[in-house]
Amino acid sequence: MTSSTIDQGRQARPFVRTVLGDIQPADLGVTYAHEHLVIDGGRMVELSADFLLADVDKAVAELDSAARLGLRSVVDAMPCDLGRNVLKLAEVSHRSGIQIVAPTGLHLAMYYPDDHWSRAMPAEALATRFIADVIEGIDANDYDGSDVRRTPHRAGVVKVAGGRDALSPHETKVFEAAAAAHRATGVPILTHCTDGTAAMEQIRLLTEAGVAPTSITLSHTDKVVDRGYHREILASGVFVEYDQAFRWRPDADNGTLTLLRWMLEDGHGARLMLGLDAARQGYWTAYGGGPGMAYLLSGFSERMAAAGITSEARRRLFVENPARAFALRIANDAATPPMTTPSTSEA
Repeated sequence: MTSSTIDQGRQARPFVRTVLGDIQPADLGVTYAHEHLVIDGGRMVELSADFLLADVDKAVAELDSAARLGLRSVVDAMPCDLGRNVLKLAEVSHRSGIQIVAPTGLHLAMYYPDDHWSRAMPAEALATRFIADVIEGIDANDYDGSDVRRTPHRAGVVKVAGGRDALSPHETKVFEAAAAAHRATGVPILTHCTDGTAAMEQIRLLTEAGVAPTSITLSHTDKVVDRGYHREILASGVFVEYDQAFRWRPDADNGTLTLLRWMLEDGHGARLMLGLDAARQGYWTAYGGGPGMAYLLSGFSERMAAAGITSEARRRLFVENPARAFALRIANDAATPPMTTPSTSEA
């Protein structure tokens, strides 16, 4: 792709790339900004069988209760060669009616074997792989071997992960690759902040590499309940995705709710989003666990309302902010026609 093509793509009308096709941002509707709908094996499952989320029927059933409360879209966050199965994601989307943004990218090195291809590849080669997922289609074999078979299902976000308190040289390389993929395609970047830390280092690295703050979303930062820290993060212009809402002890203050109140009071409501990061069977009602995928639109929405968070503010969290955070611009020949989507409802 030439620089002139990229520049032309930057002028294209924004859209969201879902696993079943491109849609207008306004059609994204009520959105969970960080989930794991399919984990089909991989190192995380080897570490704990509770991470295995390979049953399409259960994923469809789990989404159904949330869909009845208004959920329309989910951003999946399982990156390359870690149980990502784009064919199953596409089937879940088709059967459930939920629009799914599929990821490319890489997780922390600890989740890959010592001889994994990502360790030896330079940033430029990693970026080429990420770009192919966005432009051509995600590999049906998820890069688990030498045979690459591109599917028609393309990535709409790059997921990368940074370690606790600082980024290692390997993580820095992966972030540089994500930035290069963004520069080439306009694809947004979703990051993992281990224990909620190192947010400012991630922002600095990505912005210095040419990524606009509005194309960056940081996850898990609500593990750190510090008003000044979150003010600094959001003042940079990035988005944050809070996903710890159901994890706080019942006998303690809900840190996620506290941060939402603080950041709304501080005028940062246009940069906040919510997810569950429910990456375990034990979190899904379909597997007999809880609180279930409907929690954000039921119990937690009720708690937000009781805390004085208005319906207008909740609409920004679930609808308006994701439509901006996950939009991309790309060369016209890499876009597909918009797909028809169901009408959205207010959270």
